[in-house]
Amino acid sequence: MTIDAVNAGKRATITDVARAAGVSRATVSRVMNGISTVDASIAERVLATASELEYAPSGTARSLSLGVTQTVAMMVPDLGNPMFQEILKGFHHAAGADGYRVLVSDSQEVVADEVAIARDARRRCDAVVLCAPRSSGEALVELLRTVQPAVVINRSTQGGVAPAVTIDYAAGIRSLVDHLVALGHRRLAYLEGPPQSASNVVRMETLEKMKQERDDLEIHWVPCGSTLVDGYRAWPDVQSTGATAVIAFNDLVALGFLGRLNEESIAVPADLSVAGFDDIPFSRFSSPPLTTVTIDQVRIGEVAWQKLRAAIDRGEEPSETRFRPDLVVRASTGPAR
Repeated sequence: MTIDAVNAGKRATITDVARAAGVSRATVSRVMNGISTVDASIAERVLATASELEYAPSGTARSLSLGVTQTVAMMVPDLGNPMFQEILKGFHHAAGADGYRVLVSDSQEVVADEVAIARDARRRCDAVVLCAPRSSGEALVELLRTVQPAVVINRSTQGGVAPAVTIDYAAGIRSLVDHLVALGHRRLAYLEGPPQSASNVVRMETLEKMKQERDDLEIHWVPCGSTLVDGYRAWPDVQSTGATAVIAFNDLVALGFLGRLNEESIAVPADLSVAGFDDIPFSRFSSPPLTTVTIDQVRIGEVAWQKLRAAIDRGEEPSETRFRPDLVVRASTGPAR
């Protein structure tokens, strides 16, 4: 079959190239995928034929032949949380610069769905990132062993099963308590996050230690959640504690709580100090601006991609990178009344 025999206006196929070059479809595939086992003169003929026919390999077919998709997946527990959006932004930009696409799955805080979501994503993609997974430590390790290459964000992995990017939540919560104590607050309320959140567990354990370290410090635990609505609904329970300052699980909860305080005509910080966690973009624009701890979430996403790319390309030994939050004092906290 000659090149002229290819119908004008018809997109050339791998079969057309193979026939025109006098080789098999498999040979064309190997040449177009850069596999070096084809004789140089044959490879040159195939490339010249493909150029004349303006043949463009199918990305899907190429992915199937190479066993790669140039796509990775990220699973988050709540895509509505701006913190995860910022992490995803950093990850997406870094992966995109290396020619990878990113698929996103939201487990919607349903622990039972995490395994199925992660495994399905891995079947479709070259690798996965589990961002703040809610599964137990044992279940997480078991999952990671089945979806490699993988990276975990916001969780340490036992025995270095996979690379991890973590945040020093203990240091962050300590800085908030120290700040409030320095302002004279001795009766605090903590608006708890989801019980399945490992970062919430770390914060609660740290608060308990600080309570034991100081005889004059009183901390009340208020079951809450992770959303604006959860924070809004927490006011009656907080009110019953008599706390002079509140630390919320995250900034979303704190912002919802501030909204309720405004409705109740509770002055912040004159009547009650409020602090959040994460420093999401909205925090500095709340009324009043929110005291919180800041974490470079975009950078966390970038580092997660660096680790995942290394795992994909070189199978490097798992390592952990830990970020330490910094206290950001704004107008929502003040001296105890």
